[in-house]
Amino acid sequence: MANIITGIRIMCSIALMFCPVFSAAFYALYITAGISDMIDGFVARKTGTVSAFGSKLDTVADFVFVVVCLIKLIPAIQAPTWLIIWIIVIAVIKVINLISGYVMRKEMVSLHTKMNKATGILLFVLPLTLAFVDLKYSGVFVSAVAAFAAIQEGVLIRKGEI
Repeated sequence: MANIITGIRIMCSIALMFCPVFSAAFYALYITAGISDMIDGFVARKTGTVSAFGSKLDTVADFVFVVVCLIKLIPAIQAPTWLIIWIIVIAVIKVINLISGYVMRKEMVSLHTKMNKATGILLFVLPLTLAFVDLKYSGVFVSAVAAFAAIQEGVLIRKGEI
């Protein structure tokens, strides 16, 4: 059941590509994808169906959701150049972390740390707040948390604390 919920996130993420940003359909799919992200792990733990495949599928679903949201939202919100550069730097750190994890463990490593979870929640809430919180403030806060989480993940991977 948990993997089905994760699959719903992937389908919603792909469907987002075909919706106008900030439309009712966009918000419905966006919120459904976000809720599925919050409950799939809970369902897996409660039903005793936690698996390595489910964890990897969750990572793929998170990646698809984030990439689609970046593709759709960055042009729509007219993010300042400094924020786009910061996002790119965070993405580069995350890619380096994935490569480091693969080199060290011969498998894709993505840590579900508390800071990564906090980043996920903040990233999910961010588009829902754009109507009443200026992006230059919310973007700094979310990017700072995301940068810290990415650096922390890299340190944990390199120390072998995974």
